[in-house]
Amino acid sequence: MTLIGRSRTRGVETLSLDAPERRNALSAALVADLAAALTDAGKDTGVRAVVLTHTGNTFSAGADLRDPPAPETLVDLLRQIVELPKPVLARVTGHVRAGGLGLLAACDIAVASHAATFAFTEVRIGVAPAVISLPLLPRTDPRALARYYLTGERLDTAEATRIGLLTAAADDVDEVLAPILDGLRRAAPEAVAETKRLLTARVLETFDRDADALTALSARLFASAPAREGMTAFLERRDPEWVV
Repeated sequence: MTLIGRSRTRGVETLSLDAPERRNALSAALVADLAAALTDAGKDTGVRAVVLTHTGNTFSAGADLRDPPAPETLVDLLRQIVELPKPVLARVTGHVRAGGLGLLAACDIAVASHAATFAFTEVRIGVAPAVISLPLLPRTDPRALARYYLTGERLDTAEATRIGLLTAAADDVDEVLAPILDGLRRAAPEAVAETKRLLTARVLETFDRDADALTALSARLFASAPAREGMTAFLERRDPEWVV
């Protein structure tokens, strides 16, 4: 049973994260299914753009603490989105946390409803937003990231748009996406692919330079004593021992 829903309308492939009972957490299985769906879309000449969305009220809660993907696998998924020769658009109508923000940043265009909220919650469970920094650092405001990385505070859509995490926010995300998708349908596929390469060059330089170091950092932190305490506290719905 796949954890990714698929549908297509006039050349736009919609991929839906479909594990709402787990808040679309990034499990090893979900990441593998999404990677396979993106591979299919990338090879299919009938696909002009990909919309990445979700079922339920959460786009993604971040890594699945019970079945997390290997850091290398998450790096590969994020890079796959960035390198896909077709535009990938995030359509968000729910909450996004931690690793889910890496998916958002890897997309070329991200639109959310005003009901959405965002937070880098890693520090609150004893880890760091390491791997997801690969697409995030080149695309978002560094001073804002310093605040939200370090505190785990919640952002609304206005702030997420201001710092570059979102392209746009609206009450009706489909109303915003309609002219964008129309423009992509009118554009020559080869020209779009080359234009995307221009736009993602700096992001891919970050992957080339930092992926190994950030993968090692992620693995080290997730195996640490603070992470064990933080994840246990999260699952037990209590404050970790370091809260003062």
